[in-house]
Amino acid sequence: MNAFAYVTARTPESAVAAVRSDGRFLAGGIDLLGEMKESLATPTTLVNIKALPGTTEIRSEGGKWRVGANVTLAALAQHTEMRRLFPGLVEAAGEVGSPQIRHVATVGGNLAQHSRCWYYRHRDVTCRKKGGTTCLAREGESKYHSLFTGCMCISPVCSNLAIALAALDARVGVHRGRRVEALTVAQLFESAWKTPTDHHSLRPEDLILHVELGAPAGSRSAYLQLSEKADFDWALVSCAAAGTVDRGTLRGIRVVLGSVAPIPWMVDEANAYLNGKPLTAEHADRAAELILKDARPFTGNAYKVPLARALIRRTLLKLAA
Repeated sequence: MNAFAYVTARTPESAVAAVRSDGRFLAGGIDLLGEMKESLATPTTLVNIKALPGTTEIRSEGGKWRVGANVTLAALAQHTEMRRLFPGLVEAAGEVGSPQIRHVATVGGNLAQHSRCWYYRHRDVTCRKKGGTTCLAREGESKYHSLFTGCMCISPVCSNLAIALAALDARVGVHRGRRVEALTVAQLFESAWKTPTDHHSLRPEDLILHVELGAPAGSRSAYLQLSEKADFDWALVSCAAAGTVDRGTLRGIRVVLGSVAPIPWMVDEANAYLNGKPLTAEHADRAAELILKDARPFTGNAYKVPLARALIRRTLLKLAA
């Protein structure tokens, strides 16, 4: 690990000024410190952002809920109103790592974490995401990789919260330049679809401050994932769904898949198909067909297609529970 300077920021403006283009923000540090130990990240400055005001709070504001970027996943999962209003988000938080990790890992860090691809994480390999010329997973071990991609890299998004927040149509408050921009989850990750070296759309000096959620009357949400191990494991495939169920009829439903693309995978055609339909297994299966119709499996990950189909059905039917 290289030598670095350490700064504690008291305001977003001072944090951005200190990090510049060659530093990194430090909150829980679960992902960043691992990258530094493996020499995948060599920042000259670490900017501690745990003291930024308001970033450890969950509060209601003008009919919406704001979750600070430094709220831990454990605090999010245990919050009474979050559990009542946004069960899908709480379920996603509860699937991250172990209890020990969830007491340290933060909302902002989960959204901003980098790829878990084993080629990217190997210090002796220069894959396409690290600036090489080839995505080694395409012809190599692709078991955990994407079914959909818009660029050479097939490393999938690994943030649980991103999948649930996309289904909930949340906004992510990002300090960018001299103002705070409210980004959709799609905007937060869109650059990873087009640019193989990107993990998300954040620049080094972009700082996540909070997540904002609306809570329409009668809204419901759910999240499910399948992993190789029951605990402390990454999702092979995950699925989130949110919307309203009015006397068995779906309204404004959004279905999102995780671990199948470099971005949270949502198909507008499937959401439009479900709108106004009764919540039945038949309609859930048809939505799954629409969501997965453009899947292009590689040698090692074709199993993800039937997994995703089953998860879409189960997650949608869970909304009626």
